[in-house]
This record gives sequence, C-alpha cells and structure tokens, in this order.
Amino acid sequence: MTAFEPPSALGSSGALGSRGAPGGDGHDAVVLAGGAARRLGGADKPGVHVGGRALLDRVLAACSGAVTTVVVAEPRPTAHPVRWAREDPPGGGPLAALDAGLRQTTAEHVVVLSADLPFLDRDTVRRLLTALHKAGREGVLLTDRDGRDQPLVAAYRRPALLRELDALRAEHGELTGLPLRRLTGALAVTRITDPVASFDCDTWDDIAAARARIREHGHVLDEWITAVKDELGLDLDVDTGLLLDLARDAAHGVARPAAPLTTFLVGYAAGRAEGGPEAVAEAVRKATALALRWAAETGSDADAPANPDAG
Repeated sequence: MTAFEPPSALGSSGALGSRGAPGGDGHDAVVLAGGAARRLGGADKPGVHVGGRALLDRVLAACSGAVTTVVVAEPRPTAHPVRWAREDPPGGGPLAALDAGLRQTTAEHVVVLSADLPFLDRDTVRRLLTALHKAGREGVLLTDRDGRDQPLVAAYRRPALLRELDALRAEHGELTGLPLRRLTGALAVTRITDPVASFDCDTWDDIAAARARIREHGHVLDEWITAVKDELGLDLDVDTGLLLDLARDAAHGVARPAAPLTTFLVGYAAGRAEGGPEAVAEAVRKATALALRWAAETGSDADAPANPDAG
C-alpha cells in the first residue's frame, strides 16, 4: 500500500532526469515515523517542514537508493514511493515498529532510520552501507556529538536483526514497550561519529535550529536546489557553478532579466534533448559563448567597417 503522489509531468517524463535512484547494492530501508512526538505537543512531526520539505520526505530522499522502502506509520502523501506498515498494536514502540517494517523487506542489508533527521543525505547512507560491507559486522550506526548511539541512523544485516528480534520476543512474549538498546546491545556493531547527520528533531527548539542552519550562507544554495529537485521530481546532478557563471555572464553582458530566462532555456533545451548532466553542460557552454560574444560587441567598433572619409 502506498500514498505516493507522483511528481510533476516534467519530472515523470524523464526530461531532466527521472525520480528514483538505482538500487545500488540491493539494500532496503525501514523508516520509523509513527512516534507520539510528545515533546512537540503531539504535533505531526514527520510532516513538519524544514527547508520547505517535510521531515519524512527529507529522509526518504536520503534513502531513495533502496530497492524497497518501508515506512512504519499511518499512510500519507509522500514525495517518494514507499510501502507502508504498522506495528500491532499501534504505538507499541520502536522495536515493535522495526519488526513490522523489517518483515516487509528482503535484502541482506537494511538501512534503519527515524523520520526526523533533517541533515541526513545520500552520502551518509552510502557511508553506512560501505562501512557495513567492509567491517564484516552486524551493524554500523552513527553516534552524536556526545558519543551517544543513534540506532535509528544505521545500517544492519537483516538476518542479525531478525535473530535478535525473535530472541526478544521469545524472552518477553512481545516487543511492545521494549527499548531499542535491548536489540542493539546484542549486536556486533561499528560506530561512526557524525553530529550533523545524527541530529534529530525532538523539540521545537531543534526544529528552529535546523531551519536556521539550512539558511546559513554555506548551506542555503545546496538546500534550495535539493528542495526544488525534490519538489519537481528530478533526480539530476549538475554543476551549479556552471549555471551560476552563465547567469552572471547573461546578467552583466546582456541585461539582468536575461539571467533567469537564459538558465530556464538551458534547462528546457537539455530536457528536449532527454539528456543528463552532459546535456546541461553542453547547453550551458553554447549559451555562455553566445553571452560572451554579445557582451564583446557592446561599445566596441572592432568589427565596424573602415570610414572611407577618415584621414
């Protein structure tokens, strides 16, 4: 069952790159999104916006390379296709939720994430999976700036999770209400410290801090471009420096409004060519050359015919 709203026609056509990353190493993902959010006054935490995108959608974008992504929560519209699961009874806690999601996966390796990680990205997910491959352990998890384990920002071997979940169920009769540490404490894990990617939003102060950080000078442009691509259903990586240089040349050499219009036309041309980053780069090259030729003519008489009356 999904509650996936398809992207715009531009994104779904493949014109500028289609939504959905390749399966990579064949891993799956389980995202826990059904908590009560008591410290947010019971607000719908997965739906809270940071940088114009719901927290859940930000996490789903980071793990979009998974073959199957299972979200454990009540279904809702999302920016990425997912499978839905629910623990029984609802609100039974993270172990029960993890078990419900895990039963709908099949891959050897599973990324396990909470739905409140505003700074998680694909590189972090890849780093977790790479470490899991190399370490030969049963799991790799992030720790925060204080050295605390974050078992919901992690990659695990699925058979190891199932083994320990079954053992806990046999010991306690059920998983409801059991803390996550009962599971991770029984696994052989590797830890990676990452205070940014492990940052989660438990309070409104955390939400405010996350919103402030993405608007800082060193982050705002990348955050905005990522948000736009997600909104339009695009999965395309291009050299933003090339586009900015083109916009500068068009603005200075032609007229200020030429900058946004020219970059739009470059994107449209690349889309008609059904190309990826290479098509964008080629369109930028042609448009930049034109802008430079245009600017070179301004106030110049280098190409003017000689005045026969001169001299």
